[in-house]
Amino acid sequence: MSRAEKLYHFLIVGLLLVTLAAPLLATLLYALSTQWSDTILPQGFTLEWFTTLWRDPRFLTALGHSLLVCAGALAFSLVLVLPTMFVIAYYYPKLDAVMNVLILMPFAVPPVVSSVGLLQLYSSSPLMLTGTPWILIGCYFTIALPFIYRAIANNMQAINLKELMDAAHLLGANTWQAALLVIVPNLRSGMFIAVLLSFSFLIGEFVFANLLVGTRYETLQVYLFNMRNGSGHFTSALVIAYFAVVLLVTWLANALNPQRGSP
Repeated sequence: MSRAEKLYHFLIVGLLLVTLAAPLLATLLYALSTQWSDTILPQGFTLEWFTTLWRDPRFLTALGHSLLVCAGALAFSLVLVLPTMFVIAYYYPKLDAVMNVLILMPFAVPPVVSSVGLLQLYSSSPLMLTGTPWILIGCYFTIALPFIYRAIANNMQAINLKELMDAAHLLGANTWQAALLVIVPNLRSGMFIAVLLSFSFLIGEFVFANLLVGTRYETLQVYLFNMRNGSGHFTSALVIAYFAVVLLVTWLANALNPQRGSP
């Protein structure tokens, strides 16, 4: 590659990064400004909006609710989906075509439409789940399912599951020992990608949280919606805090990834 081509690629990547970062930087600048209405640049800078936000117990509660619901939905998804995928891949590989159709069903029904049906089903006895985090965990499971299934299925195809299982059997392991001690460790990269991708969608989910739970179990997106009529500086600080939380979780996940830095 010539020097001119390298410079061209560098400029293209730089322009793309600036384009993607510009809205976030503008939001950050507005969150740090004391007043910015009739001038090109802010008239002053302050941390007041961020300190007000992080001292607000309602914001901290909403943030905790969002993290708990996302963690619960992801844990439930992995516990349920991983054994199912192993059984399908090892014993019934022909069912993979059926699963590929089923995992697309959550995208076929809009959340607004499914929320109406869920309100009808779970607003009365014997299962009164509306207004509780349990109904959100179930809904978030359906959102995360396509990403988790597809990422782990691709990883299973890459590791050649049947040959690994046959080798483990030859060494004296039974089927479930081989699955837990051989297959699962080789699926860590797929699970890692699935969890991060699903978390980025779940933490920003609004329709289910607003219609099924609302302020009875306020999540971060519902809190952001309810504060929309307040100060624009405060709302901007809230958006930056939301982005910072997602960035921090992603960084922690990368730091804890056992395959980080492996060839």
